[in-house]
Amino acid sequence: MADTTDDTVSDEDFADVLSATRDFVRNVVVPRESEIMADDRVPDDVREQARKMGLFGYAIPQEWGGLGLNITQDVEMAMEFGYTTLALRSMFGTNNGIAGQVLVGFGTDAQKARWLDGIASGDVVASFALTEPGAGSNPAGLRTKAVRDGSGDEVAWSISGQKQYITNAPTADLFLVFARTRPADDDGQGIAVFLVPADAPGVTVGPKDAKMGQEGAWTADVGFDEVRVGDDALVGGAVDIGYRAAMTSLARGRIHIAALSVGAAQRALDESVRYAATATQGGTPIGEFQLVQAMLADQQAGVMAGRALVRETARLWLSGEDRRIAPSTAKLFCTEMVGTVADLAVQVHGGAGYIRGVPVERIYREVRLLRLYEGTSEIQRLIIGGGLVRAAQRER
Repeated sequence: MADTTDDTVSDEDFADVLSATRDFVRNVVVPRESEIMADDRVPDDVREQARKMGLFGYAIPQEWGGLGLNITQDVEMAMEFGYTTLALRSMFGTNNGIAGQVLVGFGTDAQKARWLDGIASGDVVASFALTEPGAGSNPAGLRTKAVRDGSGDEVAWSISGQKQYITNAPTADLFLVFARTRPADDDGQGIAVFLVPADAPGVTVGPKDAKMGQEGAWTADVGFDEVRVGDDALVGGAVDIGYRAAMTSLARGRIHIAALSVGAAQRALDESVRYAATATQGGTPIGEFQLVQAMLADQQAGVMAGRALVRETARLWLSGEDRRIAPSTAKLFCTEMVGTVADLAVQVHGGAGYIRGVPVERIYREVRLLRLYEGTSEIQRLIIGGGLVRAAQRER
């Protein structure tokens, strides 16, 4: 899949977009983090400001109403989003990422014309319905089924199955539903992806999941009971596009999650440095203690390494040099790194770091999920290790 947003936004224009985003994150959202956490929702006025800024469609091509940022620009945005509550990014993350990119990369022109303008404007919330009980990081295990029946103008697909942990499901207008049309065979995995309106008969959305962290970022189970859609709902008009679309979209999304991790790690580091410079023990700022300085140094090294890796990985994606091993490497390193940095941040804060309302306590809980979704760390290790071995074998 080509990165269709390449070279559409100049460096100068992007600098303005990034500056406005940083100002929004740090001066509008950061002061309201406690409110978002307590209410378990992003306030309507914050959502509306994000919508007006074009954040629901920053990675959607301009021809379809978005800002048209490419992947190297996307990661710079993600590092800003990661600096605050991850509920902000989650609100529009699926529109720009794993859901929106399936349509951008694999949808027909008619499907793009029908949905992408609404997705880019924020009028439509798109949700990526892949994960199931028993089929998460490996889509090959999907059990949701799509059966084609009828003839002539009455042809339809009937979709039945259960999805789990679906981001933005409670607010979704459109589900991109991955379903098996036949058993895997020599021709492919037999997985298709369908565009299913949230109000279609047979679609049920469960209650919001009660999670460890990421308050305000809503997920839920979604059920499909003989949901009927026409051939025009089959993404790309082909029954074997689903698996490739999922893998491509997830690989691109892994770079974004890595960048998000760097932003969260930077925030944890900044909070640690600020606390170490002002909090005292025995009248001495704790930042003057060498063991505290060592923790800060380890945090700084992780953040800098992660930022460099994310930027290089985005460059490799844009050039087409590496769209498999590098994204998994970046996600593995950066999501593990932010977990370590957040843990050190709590340690630097001492008892204060364990108190609800202190930013590093929230960060510690929030970033734990980053090692799980869009492919666990274990799956990334398999992709990386297996990919390296297969590449060496091909060269023999």
